Amino acid sequence: MRIPILRRVPLGLIALGFFLPNLKGEEIIFAAYNVRNYLKMTRTVNDEPRKNSPKPDDEIAAVVNVIKTIQPDILGLIEMGDEADLQDLQKRLKAVGLVYPHKEWMQGADETRHLCLLSRFPIVSRDSRGDIPIPINGRMARFNRGILDVTVEFPTGYRLRCVGTHLKSRRPVPVYDEAEMRAKEAWFLRDHVMHILQDTPETNLLVFGDFNDSKNEYPIRTIVGRRGSATHLQALNLADSRGELWTHFWKAADSYSRIDYLMVNRALEPEIVPDKGGIVDAPFWDVGSDHRAIYTTISTEDIP
Repeated sequence: MRIPILRRVPLGLIALGFFLPNLKGEEIIFAAYNVRNYLKMTRTVNDEPRKNSPKPDDEIAAVVNVIKTIQPDILGLIEMGDEADLQDLQKRLKAVGLVYPHKEWMQGADETRHLCLLSRFPIVSRDSRGDIPIPINGRMARFNRGILDVTVEFPTGYRLRCVGTHLKSRRPVPVYDEAEMRAKEAWFLRDHVMHILQDTPETNLLVFGDFNDSKNEYPIRTIVGRRGSATHLQALNLADSRGELWTHFWKAADSYSRIDYLMVNRALEPEIVPDKGGIVDAPFWDVGSDHRAIYTTISTEDIP
């Protein structure tokens, strides 16, 4: 199917098919997007299962169009496949004028679905953790997707540390309780954040991803930490053009929920540009994924 171009561009987005250069003091856009199985897997094709089948072209076209709508400078990706799948997306984005020469692809315990990051600007530090043992039910499991952790540097000298996650889904598994696993992964992510902010509190830290839980549940409360503390993370209040906050539609449960977040620490919060962030509600959002992409705009100058 042909995916239409979104005509109503949200405030702060560039309605062009190519990037303009960022000058000193200009703003950059960070986006996060669960692209729903951008990988090879068993899929139903013509009512028959087909092994090792790639994501359908119409779904990929919708994913590319959503990203083109945002025009992000840095793009965090969830549920990407192998490195060849990431290269495929880079190639398709380049064809519509979005060039990302810098990338992070990481391997967690899940050998199928991966966390990735694409950037227009150099990655100057890589601290991703793919092998994180987690004790549960008397056995040793692994953090399914690990913790993506890179630092990007802009021409102004400004640095942004980007930490990505994809916590255990709400889908039951036979070997452990999915909610308990998600809670343990959240604890390890919080520990990772604490080490960053205790060692270098001046770090501009942005935590992104698919957390698979709502704001009031234990995993999210654990990750953001105690309000008012030096290591507290603020979940950005992002909304679509109608003021709605949900980021995911679970068809089996007929449920809309907010489970994708961008979180910032105390140092980064003053540099978030008000009213230049949100949730993409393009009419074709559900063709490419069951998640909606989220984004924010950041000033590339440190504000005390």
